[in-house]
Amino acid sequence: MTRRLKIGLLPRIAIAIALGIGAGFVLPAWAARCFATFNALFSEFLGFVIPLLIVGFVAPAIADIGRRAGAMLLVTVAIAYAMTFGSGALAYITSASLFPSMIEPDSYIAAETTATTSPTPFFTVDVAPLMSVTSALVLAFVLGFGCAVVPSTRTLKDVLDNFRDIIRLIIDKAIIPLLPIYIFGIFLDMTISGAVAPILLTFVKIIAVIFVLHVGVLVLQYCIASIFSRRNPFKSLWTMMPAYFTALGTQSSAATIPVTLERTVAMGVDRDVAGFTVPLCATIHMSGSTLKIVSCALAMMVLHGMPYDFSMFAGFIAMLGITIIAAPGVPGGAIMASLGLLSSILGFSDADNAMMIALYIAMDSFGTACNITGDGAIAQIVARIFHK
Repeated sequence: MTRRLKIGLLPRIAIAIALGIGAGFVLPAWAARCFATFNALFSEFLGFVIPLLIVGFVAPAIADIGRRAGAMLLVTVAIAYAMTFGSGALAYITSASLFPSMIEPDSYIAAETTATTSPTPFFTVDVAPLMSVTSALVLAFVLGFGCAVVPSTRTLKDVLDNFRDIIRLIIDKAIIPLLPIYIFGIFLDMTISGAVAPILLTFVKIIAVIFVLHVGVLVLQYCIASIFSRRNPFKSLWTMMPAYFTALGTQSSAATIPVTLERTVAMGVDRDVAGFTVPLCATIHMSGSTLKIVSCALAMMVLHGMPYDFSMFAGFIAMLGITIIAAPGVPGGAIMASLGLLSSILGFSDADNAMMIALYIAMDSFGTACNITGDGAIAQIVARIFHK
């Protein structure tokens, strides 16, 4: 019995981009319109699912945290959120300093000005979301805190857990499998319109900067942790390298938990503290994911010549740190959960969101590795605070 060859999401996205660019030069107009129709329908479906995704993942996560409320839990959550927000703020400051001189919006704007007509869909179906992204986030807070505080809400908590499973199933079985076709259609459209060259050049520059930036974030996190633990930050970071490289291969924080836990204990953290903080931080600490999303979003805004400032991104980062809590355990889960914020706060279009997905997934393993390696720094701080 032959074994089916399973291709990961990143290779599928890369293949979709290459095929989309190649097909843009040879595909007949009617075929291009077929893919434009698919993209229009998929975009409407994605817009409908995003608010449900926020409710489905944020509400149960808040309920779980509230039901297990304790001093160590609250301190761990606060530290994880502070590191996530700090990572996003550092990404904004670095990107805002570098990208305006590295990225040339004039070439993209010129390509848009001289672009040929993009293929139009044969038909569209308007699928309005049940609520806005902000309303979904508020509803998730209300339901989550309600389940955590009111003792008789066990049934509602079960409903939220089941709803989360339904949303995860939709992502696993519908959105992720169809995503490469959607990316193919986006790059097909950009090739036909003549805007693909500036985008690809921007890709290379962004990926290089983000790789260096996420290494700097890890060094900074362990330097902060060393103030509490009084351990050499570089020695601690070296101890965590097996977890880092395991995450590069698995692209999953959850799958790396055993290695992360063992390495955290090897750094000298109490086993009980490590056993508490590492699994918790695997779902709430998203420094690497936030870093990538913020940097990619700012690069897209620079490329399009869109206005931005720190106050806009501060609100975006603050909301992002909550929205991607307990993001689905699939590659690209964090970017899926953040699409609504990209549209509502930063004003991204469907095409911009598709570019964000492609950029994010291209670096997905590095973000996951940054997330789980930083969990060791949080464990050091928590261990020092609760050493008695």
